[in-house]
Amino acid sequence: MQRHAMPAPSHPSARDSSLTQWQTITRRAIAAARETGAASSLAGHEEALWIARQLLAAPPPAHAEDCVAAFVVSCHNLADLHIDQGDSDTAASYLCRAHEALIALILDNTRTASLRQAALRHSRETHLALVAHVASHGAHPLVTRVLRSACLALNVDGPTQH
Repeated sequence: MQRHAMPAPSHPSARDSSLTQWQTITRRAIAAARETGAASSLAGHEEALWIARQLLAAPPPAHAEDCVAAFVVSCHNLADLHIDQGDSDTAASYLCRAHEALIALILDNTRTASLRQAALRHSRETHLALVAHVASHGAHPLVTRVLRSACLALNVDGPTQH
């Protein structure tokens, strides 16, 4: 599968060092996978995900979009890596974690509007990744649960009250 690196932010001079570090580690992990195989890139992708989680917890000013993208890309790269190794269950768990985290961000009124909006935009990608995973690997109980709970969490209609 194709690994993904986050495109450079629109204002490179304002980039946070953690975003730069995330991007460097991700590129190294992708290169390692190309050169010596997917297994050699696992540690790099896990480190990139750890950095991305830190970025989501405290995004640098004006970089909410980049931080959410880094997190999603890291989860998807790890899922792709596990698919390459024939482990669709672990891949599903990474895809589910990404989607659940974005839904939680969307619903968290204590987070900034820019972070919540970025999470909403990227939740389309994580939703489609889960649907594609089911299409390629068959139904998975965790994926089903995550998709169902996300739909319920985002349902604005809710039960009608009289």
